[in-house]
Amino acid sequence: MLKKIVLYITLVLITAYLVVALTAFNRKPKGEVCRNLELVIRDSVYAGFITNKEVKNMLEKKGINPIGKELATIPTKQLEQELAKHPLIDEVECYKTPSGKICVEVSQRIPILRVMSNNGENYYIDNKGTPMPPDAKCVAHLAVVTGSVEKSFALRDLYKFALFLQQNPFWDAQIEQIHVLPNKKIELVPRVGDHIVYLGRLDNYEKKLKRLKTFYEKALNKVGWNKYSRINVEFGNQVICTKRN
Repeated sequence: MLKKIVLYITLVLITAYLVVALTAFNRKPKGEVCRNLELVIRDSVYAGFITNKEVKNMLEKKGINPIGKELATIPTKQLEQELAKHPLIDEVECYKTPSGKICVEVSQRIPILRVMSNNGENYYIDNKGTPMPPDAKCVAHLAVVTGSVEKSFALRDLYKFALFLQQNPFWDAQIEQIHVLPNKKIELVPRVGDHIVYLGRLDNYEKKLKRLKTFYEKALNKVGWNKYSRINVEFGNQVICTKRN
């Protein structure tokens, strides 16, 4: 019985200590000012879209740069709302740190396709199927779409195709260019091999590319990747090749 009482008192004392310690840790000295604005980019692979300087400049223009202001008066929710308006930011979270900094965690919009249409339209498409401005400063190596590209076709059909490529490491690394013909049929330009792949319409592209990959592995690896100038996988269960002159 005595041991239970001692254990209970010990737990109460530890709990009380933790509450006091946390309260003291979170209490800010009166008048403490923000000394720094720290930017954390969650999608480090795409670092370069958003920079610390760009974030500070954006807040400066809005008159809400927190540096030098009292921490207690800094509205982090307002900072989040303003930064979320940036066309390249997907999500943003701002919070105060015990060391007197404002930390901004940013999730950038992730591009999966670059569109450069014959009609002069130039934009990225992100992984949510939304257009991004061409000045996105993208550092990722993306497939480029050229030719007769209608925006509705790009945001629907090509977006789904690009997601498939992104989720398949082999094709993500292999496809360099997607060329759209006037009839919306597709030609692919690979990074390895001096040939054009004629895909035809964007239907059953999973099966077509599976057939093409098998042809790569069983044929081109033996005869050479530059033997053919054109490889047609439009029709079911067929691979039609045009020899290079």
